[in-house]
Amino acid sequence: MEKPAVHPYIPIIVGVISVALSAIFVKLATADAGVIAFYRMLFTVILMLPLFLVKYRKEVFLLTKKDWIFSTIAGVFLAFHFILWFESLNYTSVASSTVLVTLQPIFAFVGTYFFFKEKLSFKTILSAVIAIAGSIIISWSDFQLSGTAFFGDMLALAACALITAYLLFGQEVRKRLSLITYTFLLYSISTVTLFFYVLIKGESFGPYSTSNWFWFFMLALIPNLLGHSLFNWAVKWVSTNVISIAILFEPVGASVLAFYILHEKLSVAQITGGIVVIAGILLFIVDVKKIREKLFLKKA
Repeated sequence: MEKPAVHPYIPIIVGVISVALSAIFVKLATADAGVIAFYRMLFTVILMLPLFLVKYRKEVFLLTKKDWIFSTIAGVFLAFHFILWFESLNYTSVASSTVLVTLQPIFAFVGTYFFFKEKLSFKTILSAVIAIAGSIIISWSDFQLSGTAFFGDMLALAACALITAYLLFGQEVRKRLSLITYTFLLYSISTVTLFFYVLIKGESFGPYSTSNWFWFFMLALIPNLLGHSLFNWAVKWVSTNVISIAILFEPVGASVLAFYILHEKLSVAQITGGIVVIAGILLFIVDVKKIREKLFLKKA
């Protein structure tokens, strides 16, 4: 395999910072959560459209009726994930919200257990217990701080469950499509869903200040396109587990950025709970057995 132009860890770090900026941009925008989510997805679809039309449009004909149904469900779940997560940021801190949304791998194994009957190992159960304990520490701390912060935490957890459902419904479709076609299709369905959500709720599509339009566009360009594109590039050179572990540092990056940009302070409970959550998910992701085997082979 040819050598990459830059060390893969550099794009991964930039990718983590890019996705960490998502919560900051949402906080800086002053529109309703549904509106922010709609324009984030709309601008993403517009930016992807030329590439999709030129190189990937024929792949759509590979979709079966079942694929369209599952894709539609996945797109709707993605839309409501963004609505609930963005709404959570109106009530709780960036740190609490991003840490709780990061629980997605734990929700995923619960989903695969119930829907695909995948067996649960002791390590999986232990990692879930640890991560959930961390989320309880954060939520209990926020509940004592204020009822609204606790409500924001619950919204973030619901958003986490929805992104997991989105991935579960979309995974079969993804196997038959390129990443560009798959994401374009899901983002388009999500955009349509968000359009009707904003319309039904009577939220305003505009006009908005220049700064709001700037944050809407930045949400599409940096977290959606730049961040995830860099992860997809890096996965050619490093293990998927490396990417998964790197993404766990999104709450850390978001919390640091929120401290300097939004002047949000972290409580001891938030820091403790965040560390516990990340430790639990790390245990879930990292294959200790493989690491030991590699170390043993190197010594041999």
